[in-house]
Order: sequence, then structure tokens, then C-alpha cells
Amino acid sequence: MTRKERYKAVIDYFRENVPIAETELVYDNPFQLLVAVILSAQCTDKRVNMTTPAIFERYPGPEQLSGATFEELFPLIRSISYPNNKTKHLIGMAKMLMTEFGGKVPMTVEALVKLPGVGRKTANVITSVIDAQPNMAVDTHVFRVSARIGLTYKATTPLAAEKQLTEHIPSELVHKAHHWLILHGRYTCTARQPKCDQCGLTDYCKFFKQNQRKVEKTEQNSGD
Repeated sequence: MTRKERYKAVIDYFRENVPIAETELVYDNPFQLLVAVILSAQCTDKRVNMTTPAIFERYPGPEQLSGATFEELFPLIRSISYPNNKTKHLIGMAKMLMTEFGGKVPMTVEALVKLPGVGRKTANVITSVIDAQPNMAVDTHVFRVSARIGLTYKATTPLAAEKQLTEHIPSELVHKAHHWLILHGRYTCTARQPKCDQCGLTDYCKFFKQNQRKVEKTEQNSGD
């Protein structure tokens, strides 16, 4: 199977079986999504969704959050991973939104990465989710799943994986493919014990084929 054939097969599978693929973060506007994504770094979406309601109630927009002190905000996110850094990032992000972007979340990766706590992955999430831009956010799930299936080849960094994925996925589907891969990695192609017996992609998956050959070889050797 060529890489082009593999991409087509995987995309066709997801389009048919997962027609609706969205972020599991709960938000009402771009500002709330930006806060949630910053908090989600190395933290589960479930934990973030438990935390953000209190933040959004007290700080409904960047104007209010920009006036928060560390001592006021920290207790609201102390259950999140790396709360010290994220408290500083959120306040700094809100201040920069007010001073440099008129209180609005910019919609380009180049502008977003200027904000405290916002790297390329976060910027890609914001622009793809809010504006359906063809930007691929490569987190641990996307990196792992795309490599296992064989969508990426010798991609040793998230940026390398991002470039390969956006090169081969139709631009109008990139924003959705991001969620396809994340959700597949979160619930099926898990890190330690992938649920290959529940996966509909085994016919196209390099990881599954390799493991299958190993099992067959072991069984053959044990029979000898």
C-alpha cells in the first residue's frame, strides 16, 4: 500500500465512521477556548472542563482576566498541572490581548504564538477549531497515531509530523483530521495498550501489521 492509498483509506474510514469530530473542551467563544487550551497542556480535557466554569464566571473576558492577580487566579486552577506557570501565562496572555490586539483573539498562528503560554500547537488548535484553517496541531496522540498507522514516516518532531500530515491531507479536512487522530488516540489507539481488536483501521495500519507478523513468527517458532 502506497502512502497515498493509506491516507485515502484512513480518511475515508473516518469520514464514514466519525462524521462529527470536535474538541472535547467546553467553550463559548475564542477567548474561552484559548484559556482552555492553555490549561490543557499536559492535562486532560476532563479536568480542564471541571476547572474553567469558575474561571469564566469570574473572568468572562480578557479585560477582566488582565486585571487579575496571581493570588486571585491561582486557587481557581491549582488542580491543573503546572498551575504556577499557567496562572502567569493566563494573566500575561490577557494583558497582551488588551494592549496589542484590542481585546480580541487574533486568528493567525504568527500572532497567537506571541502570547504568553501559546506555542505552535495551541495556535494551530485555535485557528483550526475557531476558523477551520488547515492547521494541524500535533499533540502526543496525533504524533503517536499518525506514526503507528504509517501516515508519517521518520518524523522525529511534532513539526515534522505536522508538515507531512498537512502535505497529504486535503486542506479542507485538516481541521477535522486533527480531531480524528486525537480522539482515535485517546480512546482506541492508546499509548500502552492499543485496542487493536476494536479498531477499524487495522487493514491499513503498519503497527498492527508488524505486531501481527511478530505473533505469527512466535507461534511458528513455538510450533517448531
